[in-house]
Amino acid sequence: MRTAYLDTSFCIAIAFGEPGAARLRRILAAHDRVLTSDLLLAEAFAAAAREGIEIELLRPALRAITLVLPSRSLDEEMGEALEFGRLRGADLWHVACALFVAGPARSDIAFLSRDATQRTVARRLGFSTP
Repeated sequence: MRTAYLDTSFCIAIAFGEPGAARLRRILAAHDRVLTSDLLLAEAFAAAAREGIEIELLRPALRAITLVLPSRSLDEEMGEALEFGRLRGADLWHVACALFVAGPARSDIAFLSRDATQRTVARRLGFSTP
């Protein structure tokens, strides 16, 4: 089973049909299981409202994603991620959530993001970043 952690930037690019969306859709479709933080929902809904897009149009795609809902603080994962580069708060949360679900099996999970800094940190942490 191929698993991916999905960052908001990747999801929004597909949902809004940004340049390169077809390639991103193929990358996403290659994964059997897609995980994300509920932060993606907030960011996607805010972006849709900002762009005048009905939130209901996003719901079918978002239902196919499994939410990561940590039951503890992710301060250890955040600290580890920051050892590999500086990240903005939301980006740090996504990387920390990916670390939380991956445990030692990081190479088994793809980290899908369009943000270059976030991808670099994820790659340095051991995730694949197609």
